[in-house]
Amino acid sequence: MDRRTVILAVGSSLLAAPFASHAQKSARVWRIGFLSGAAHPADGAPPAALRQALDELGYVDGKNVTYTGRWAEAKAERLPGLAAELVGLDVDLLLTAGAPAAEAAKKATSTTPIVFVAPGDAADTGLVTSLARPGGNITGISDPATELSAKRLGLLKEAVPSATRVAVMWNAGDRAMTLRYGEVEKAARVLHVTVEPLGVREPDDIDGALSAMTREPPDALFLVSDALTNVNRKQILDFAATHHIPAMYEFGFYVRDGGLMSYGPTMDDMLRRAASYVDRIFKGAKPGDLPVEQPTRYYLLVNLNAAKTLDLTLPQPLLLRADEVIQ
Repeated sequence: MDRRTVILAVGSSLLAAPFASHAQKSARVWRIGFLSGAAHPADGAPPAALRQALDELGYVDGKNVTYTGRWAEAKAERLPGLAAELVGLDVDLLLTAGAPAAEAAKKATSTTPIVFVAPGDAADTGLVTSLARPGGNITGISDPATELSAKRLGLLKEAVPSATRVAVMWNAGDRAMTLRYGEVEKAARVLHVTVEPLGVREPDDIDGALSAMTREPPDALFLVSDALTNVNRKQILDFAATHHIPAMYEFGFYVRDGGLMSYGPTMDDMLRRAASYVDRIFKGAKPGDLPVEQPTRYYLLVNLNAAKTLDLTLPQPLLLRADEVIQ
């Protein structure tokens, strides 16, 4: 090989080196662990809204990002073990749905970044130091339980003006949901409504709560939503319809499944916002420096078919304010 050939060969390798280094960096595959207290989905994958939002940000499933999910099937006692399992798989980030899942993840690791969705009021439960500066390795999307609880009860009272006794069902084993129940109690005093507390901790307790409403039918029902009540929502929806009990729910899928009304954010909106946190963290941001956000949009849904079944005429002003009317 002559001198010129050697020089060209060395030069070519030096020019290629930066491109090879860039290719190695680009080839990184991010690993996201998803933890939820809800039921295992049929496709065994994290919510589609999350994956789609990340795909739009350049994280393509199977190419430069992979997902590993764990679901507790409404059995909160399983969450610590599932969180530890995900951490043991050396994921790059944990994304959690619900307060118990977020708390389990926080206890499982102080180094792996955590992004939470729908944990109740993250500051009031102690999940973060403050919304502005969450601190540690955790951040995400919270919700203002105080304002929402009062607003929901007010809307229920508007829909059923004669209601003076409202049953409230919530997961008493979930600290965030218990705080929300407390806010419903406060709002009830202002609205001159008596609250019938129906705390449940496991699926078997729901039968007892429904039996209590059978013995002493309330004027209306307020359901606080979490993994436990979501998994068992068909039983609750069927009971409310059969016993002609108007009910307020927190998420629109209850109304689309036959419930009377709901007011709150959508999980899809919150998951899409969570994707932006994941992107920023993967690009070098520290979770504890990223302020916790709250939903920017809340939706009022009413179901006229359910109202008809209940022999209930909803006020026209309420219907005009609804974001979606199902008929």
